[in-house]
Amino acid sequence: MTAAEKQTMGFQTEVRQLLNLMIHSLYSEKEIFLRELISNASDAADKLRFEALKNDSLYEGDSAISLRVDVDREARTLTVSDNGIGMSRDEVIHNIGTIAHSGTKRFFERLTGDEARDARLIGQFGVGFYSAFMVADRVTLQTRRAGAPADEGVMWESTGEGEYTVENVHRPERGTIVTLHLREGEDEFLDAWRVRSIIHKYSDHIAWPILMRKEDGGDETVNKASALWARPRNEITELEYDEFYKQTTHDYEAPLAHIHSRVEGKQEYIALLYVPRHAPFDLYDRERRYGIKLYVRRVFIMDDAEQLMPAYLRFVRGVIDAADLPLNVSREILQSSRDIDAIRAGATRRVLDLLAELADSETEKDKYQEFWGEFGTVLKEGVIEDQANRERLAKLMRWSSTRSDEPKISLAEYVARMAPGQNQIYYLTAESLGAARNSPHLEVFRSRGIEVLLLTDRIDEWVMTHLTEFDGKPLRSVAKGDLDLKGVGNEAGEAVTPPEAPEMKELTARMARALGERVKEVRVSTRLTDSPACLVAGEHDLGMHLERLLKAAGQKAPGTKPILEVNPHHPLIRRLAAEAEGRRFEDWSQLLFDQALLAEGGTLEDGAGYVRRLNELLLALSPAS
Repeated sequence: MTAAEKQTMGFQTEVRQLLNLMIHSLYSEKEIFLRELISNASDAADKLRFEALKNDSLYEGDSAISLRVDVDREARTLTVSDNGIGMSRDEVIHNIGTIAHSGTKRFFERLTGDEARDARLIGQFGVGFYSAFMVADRVTLQTRRAGAPADEGVMWESTGEGEYTVENVHRPERGTIVTLHLREGEDEFLDAWRVRSIIHKYSDHIAWPILMRKEDGGDETVNKASALWARPRNEITELEYDEFYKQTTHDYEAPLAHIHSRVEGKQEYIALLYVPRHAPFDLYDRERRYGIKLYVRRVFIMDDAEQLMPAYLRFVRGVIDAADLPLNVSREILQSSRDIDAIRAGATRRVLDLLAELADSETEKDKYQEFWGEFGTVLKEGVIEDQANRERLAKLMRWSSTRSDEPKISLAEYVARMAPGQNQIYYLTAESLGAARNSPHLEVFRSRGIEVLLLTDRIDEWVMTHLTEFDGKPLRSVAKGDLDLKGVGNEAGEAVTPPEAPEMKELTARMARALGERVKEVRVSTRLTDSPACLVAGEHDLGMHLERLLKAAGQKAPGTKPILEVNPHHPLIRRLAAEAEGRRFEDWSQLLFDQALLAEGGTLEDGAGYVRRLNELLLALSPAS
C-alpha cells in the first residue's frame, strides 16, 4: 500500500477507552474542548516560529501567523485552524492514532468514577485533543507540515468508535484544520456569540491572534493576542492568570499559587511561574518533560527547558522570557551558559520565596499543607542537591511527630516547643507512620515529654545525611549511638535510667557471646521503659533503615552489625539474667534479638528458627510442662 492510498486503522486500546469516556462527557463542562483545540493550535504556531529561526523557508512566503475559529450553521460544523508547523502523515498517526507516550494506562488506573476529579486528569495526561468527541460525532483533520510539498497533505477522520482513516491529500496551505461535525443537541457551539464568549473566557491571553468572521463578512481578532506575561501585573486579573495557566498546562483546575516577576540588570527576564494544585501523574519519572517554556524576546524557543529549574522543582509550570539570549539558542548553549545559570538561580529563589510566603502566612498555612501533601517528597530532594538553598529548604520541610493530633510541623515549630534542657532535634526514620509511632526507641522520649520527628518517606534517610542542623541545633537520630537525656524533659524519666549493676554487666557479656557475629555489642539501654530490647546503630554507622533501602534498591550496603540494647527493668531480662548458661539461654538471647529486629522493620534470615525457639520457650513456660 502506498502512502497516497487511504488506510483504515484501529486506535490503540487505551485510546478507544478514552474516546468512550469523552463521548460520555468526562469533562463536567463541555466547552473546555475549544480551549484544548486552540491551545494545540497555539503550540503549532509557536513551533513554526522557532523552527523558522534556522530555516525561514518554512514560512513559505507568509510569515503572518494566526489561528481561526469558524462556525457553519448549515453544515453543523465548528472548525479550528492554524497556519503553524503542521504534521506529516507519520506524525498524524503517532500523535493522534496512539497516545502510549502520554502514559494512558496510568491515566485509566487513576480514574475514580468521580466526573469532576477524573476531568482534572485530562490535562495531566496530555490527551485534550480527544475532548472534541464530547460534542462531535465525527472529527476531520487536514494538515500539511511546513516545508513539505502540497501533495503531502494528510487527512485524518474518525467517528470515535474504534477506527480512523488516514490518506494523503493535496493541500497548498501549511498548518492544520480540525473540523468538528457536531452532534444533535450541541447547537450552542454553532452560535458565534457563544463561541466568542468561550474564547474570551479561556483563550483571551493566547499570544497569536484568533480570528473569526464578522457578520458583515470581514475578519476580527477576538482575543487580546498579547503575551500575558509581558503585561504589567496590575493590569492582569486573577482569573486571567488562572486561565493562562490552564491553557498552557492543559490542567483543568486553577493553580495553587503563582509568581510574576520582571528582573532587570545584568540579566533581564520575565518569569511567570505557577505551583499546580495537584501532582502530575509522571512526577517521579526520570525521563519526564519539564514544565517551563523558554521564550527569548517573546519568541518561543522550547517547552521543556529543564535547565531553567532544578529537578526538585520540576512540578513548577510557567514561562520565562529572556531578553539577552541568542534567538537560535540550543540545549547545548543552555547547558553552558552563565546567563542561564543566573536565570535559573533567580527563578529558583523566587519559587522558594513564594513557598515560604505560603508556609509562613497564617491565612495560607492550610494551602501550604495541601502543597506539601502533593509535592513535599520531591521538594526534599533539594536538601540533597542544592547546597546553596539548603537553609531555605530546611525551613520549608514538614514532618510528622509524636504529637499525633497535629498536622505536619516545621523545624522552627519543633525548636520553639523543645523540652526544658533540650539542645538537639530528635528524629526517627521508619517504613511507615504506624511503625514509627510503635517503635521502642520512643519510649524514654514519651516518658520525658520530649517530641520526636517521625520520618517515613524513603528519601528521608538521605535527607538527614545532608541536613545535620537547624537553627544551631543538631539533628539526632534516636536509633543511633549513645543516648544521654540527663536533665532533659520531665524528671520522672530519671527513674528509668538503669544502674550500672554487676549482674547487668555479666548478662550483657553472656548475651554477646550467645549472639556472636550477629551483634557488635550488647549493652544496657537508656532508651527503653516498656520493651525488653531494641537494636541501635553505631554513632557513625549506616542506619539500619537506610541499609535496608539500599539493599532493596540493589545497591551494596556496608553490612554493619547492630548494637543490642536491653532493658534491665523488664521481667524478661530479669528472667534471662537468672538463667544459667546453656541452649535455653542462647535461645532466649536469639529470640530477643529477632524480636528487636522485627520491631525495627527488618526481615528475619531464619524465620523457621525463630518460630522453633519461640514454640519451645512457650512450652517450657506453660503450666502443662
